[in-house]
Amino acid sequence: MEAGGIMTKDEGKKARRELPERWSAQQKTEVVLRLLRGDDLGEISREIQVPAHEIEQWRRVFLESGTTGLRRRGTDPHERDLIRTRAKLGETMMKLELAEGLLEKRGYGEELRKLKRYGQ
Repeated sequence: MEAGGIMTKDEGKKARRELPERWSAQQKTEVVLRLLRGDDLGEISREIQVPAHEIEQWRRVFLESGTTGLRRRGTDPHERDLIRTRAKLGETMMKLELAEGLLEKRGYGEELRKLKRYGQ
């Protein structure tokens, strides 16, 4: 602050900036990138009013995830198969629910309930 209590241009910008109550992934990424470019952790912490240890945690998560993102194929083949199977199962369940709803609307609700009890 200049003599006489007048804020400098940069101080005014900082004072006007509203800090979020909850930080988005994009905002955290921007903070982490500042750290990686060499900005001082303490200075960033004071500026954004987030504890230094929390910013360090954002950095660790960012770097660990970055390694995962750089894998050639992403996930292993078994995990990809599991993801595909879960998606197919979800799609099949949605079709089944739609078919059951259609049967209910067409008056076959009682027969459907009997079939369900018989199948158990």
